Amino acid sequence: MKSETKNVAVIGSGLGGLTAACTAAARGHKVVVYDKNSWAGGKAAVLNQDGYRFDMGPTILTLPKVLKRVFDEANKEMSDYLEMVPLDPQWRCFYEDGEVLDLVSDVAAMKKELDRFSNEAGEAERYEEFIKISEQLHEISKKFYFWKSVGGVGDTMNLKKMVEVKVLKDLFALRMGKSMAGTVRKYAHDERVAQMLDHFTQYVGSSPMGSPAVLCGIAHMQVEEGIWYPMGGTRAVPEALVKLAGDLGVEFKLNAEVTKIKAKNGRAYAVVSEEHGEEAYDSIISNSDSVRTFNELVDGGLKKPFVADRYEPACSGVVLYLGLNKRYEHIQHHNFVFSRNAEEEFDAIYKQGIPAPDPTCYLCAPAMTEPAVAPDGGEALYVLVHTPYLHEGQDWNEMLPGYRQVILDKLKRCAGMEDIEERIVTEAHLTPQDIHDRYRVLNGAIYGLASHGLFGGAFKPANQCPWLDGLYLCGGAAHPGPGMPMVMMSGWIAADCLDKDAAPAVAAVV
Repeated sequence: MKSETKNVAVIGSGLGGLTAACTAAARGHKVVVYDKNSWAGGKAAVLNQDGYRFDMGPTILTLPKVLKRVFDEANKEMSDYLEMVPLDPQWRCFYEDGEVLDLVSDVAAMKKELDRFSNEAGEAERYEEFIKISEQLHEISKKFYFWKSVGGVGDTMNLKKMVEVKVLKDLFALRMGKSMAGTVRKYAHDERVAQMLDHFTQYVGSSPMGSPAVLCGIAHMQVEEGIWYPMGGTRAVPEALVKLAGDLGVEFKLNAEVTKIKAKNGRAYAVVSEEHGEEAYDSIISNSDSVRTFNELVDGGLKKPFVADRYEPACSGVVLYLGLNKRYEHIQHHNFVFSRNAEEEFDAIYKQGIPAPDPTCYLCAPAMTEPAVAPDGGEALYVLVHTPYLHEGQDWNEMLPGYRQVILDKLKRCAGMEDIEERIVTEAHLTPQDIHDRYRVLNGAIYGLASHGLFGGAFKPANQCPWLDGLYLCGGAAHPGPGMPMVMMSGWIAADCLDKDAAPAVAAVV
């Protein structure tokens, strides 16, 4: 039965908010999107500087079927809005010992690469076994976790079916109580290979030592559908969604910061902004950080308390945008320059709350795929180093110059970029404080909420808000969590829940 048309407000136009807006509008609802910034797209912003174009936020796009599903909702062809090309090798890995390893999508080809790279007997065969385990975890995630509102383990299970042998096998296969790092090292005996596999958790901004083994499923997700580059950069994704939203009649109110969500008797009913005052809506989708939504926006009226202490911010980061007058030919589109010691690195970031003394650096060098990002022969190099989320007493205005040098020295020493400082002709940066101020995230966290906890670490606040009727959550700090495809999936789930709630009740037949 067709749902009743609802007036819907979406707070925030990140990828989750845009996906929610498009999905709700495609289902026939009237949608208005608010954003405090002058652009739509949230962290997927762009920096144009001195002839160089930088993606400012996410740069790795996996699981393109998630994005395609949004266009399918509107009976539109994604290819009419967006051109994407596959990248293989998916990553190039640089190590402290000077060795280089490519992550390629084909498992047989990857086994040959591991035979070349590693002296550990059986490393290639164990990688193949790891991918099989990863596939199993991916399939279970699709069955119990994806495409529906989940806030805890109880939301994933049908209690009537839990006695079935097949379901019980799936539960045991989830490896609950085991860490991702421990699972990785069962199959990767070469610590350098383990570091490469550990970094699938960097999509969710968490330590593999503290994250549940089910996150190993990310590896198969990437192997199965690959890594893709949208021509025009990652910024092309929100631009395509904004165009789709416009075609569906969505209204945008930019430069409009929502300061309150009005609620009464357990139901949200209006949003308040300085620019537009109080405006009533039937339903509200918040693409703002979920913890900050309840701590700062919701104005009373909850059905039950929201316990913010349950959730920990994910890591933050320092991003350097380096315009180079000459590109490096030996690096790939995506690269990781790994730390000397993974345990030391993650302990510093996630336990001590300080920048790692020898960090892993992620590099995006898009000019090899799209030369137009830089002047002829140049490179718009994006360098990301994970840091702790904002801690009291840390002043990144003072800390940045020294840490910038740590990063550049790492690239000189391990990535064959000895002359990088001579090649830089223009530069910009983001620090954890900048990220906090610019995107209204929790303590500068890039990836929303951390996935720490061997039993419950994969769970975030549910999209269908149990604390307040008429409020739905999406984005990296809501289920299913951070990363481009997961954030877009969260937007779809929020809109789908809203649409189902809008369906007229059907009287029971007696």
